[in-house]
Amino acid sequence: MASPPAVQRDGGARGAAGAEAYAGVPEAGRAARAVAGLRAYGLIAAMWIRSTMTYRFSFAVTLLSNLAVNFFDFVVILMMFGHVRGLGGFAFGEVAFLYGTTSTAFGLADLVMGQVGKVGRRVRDGTFDTFLVRPVPVFAQVAADRFALRRLGRLLQGLLVLVWSLVVLEGVDWTVLKAAMVPLMVLTGALIFGSLMTAGAAFQFWAQDGAEVANSFTYGGNTLLQYPPSIFAGELVRGVVYVVPLAFVNWVPALYVLGREAPAGLPPWAAFASPLVAAVCVALAGLLWRVGIRSYRSTGS
Repeated sequence: MASPPAVQRDGGARGAAGAEAYAGVPEAGRAARAVAGLRAYGLIAAMWIRSTMTYRFSFAVTLLSNLAVNFFDFVVILMMFGHVRGLGGFAFGEVAFLYGTTSTAFGLADLVMGQVGKVGRRVRDGTFDTFLVRPVPVFAQVAADRFALRRLGRLLQGLLVLVWSLVVLEGVDWTVLKAAMVPLMVLTGALIFGSLMTAGAAFQFWAQDGAEVANSFTYGGNTLLQYPPSIFAGELVRGVVYVVPLAFVNWVPALYVLGREAPAGLPPWAAFASPLVAAVCVALAGLLWRVGIRSYRSTGS
């Protein structure tokens, strides 16, 4: 069946128009559009959650399986410290702290934004057009589409390790500022990971099979940040500090909390720059998404 003519001629233009005028408010301000997008995201996610909870036993089994599978990542670290006392000069509690902060941040981003990585498949099979003809923000539809509540297992696993690391962590001179840094780095880390997921999704408008490229920065970045920067080559550390700022997810603020020097020659005040880095990443990801939407052309079928 042929697509609607408007979408067939210019899917990008239709998508841009839909992003600017939806819910009957064509001239809504940026804040109003953001609120409407969040509301649409919540409604769509709630619909999929209700669908998931129809089979509660199946959901419980899936959630526990997801939690167990992700826990085996940390088992590797436990086994490693069964044979060594330190890793790159970091004690077990410090490595657990790095693991917990990045895993919690990534788990939060994956739960909320993980579905955007499937844009390429939607573009390939032509079903992305259905998002463009609805009076709902396209990004909200993409992010909430088939909301996977089972991903809560990854978030819970990271959070459990983070709480445990705070119990076993030794030698940290806790202050109010350092205590506040822990939830802050989780939230800003989730924003940075979410921005990378969005940028990777935008890239798939041009390279429909580019999901694995995006995953190398998100899933790969999560694995990288679970370990101390001292065990990696200097070029790699500088790359995730100055090029793709993954280090601001946890390395930079976490090393401040642990009383260690910032990586790659950063000044001490860089530990407080994570919110600014996250804001820049969000802005750039939003720009890339808009450019991707405008460049999109329907499959015509």
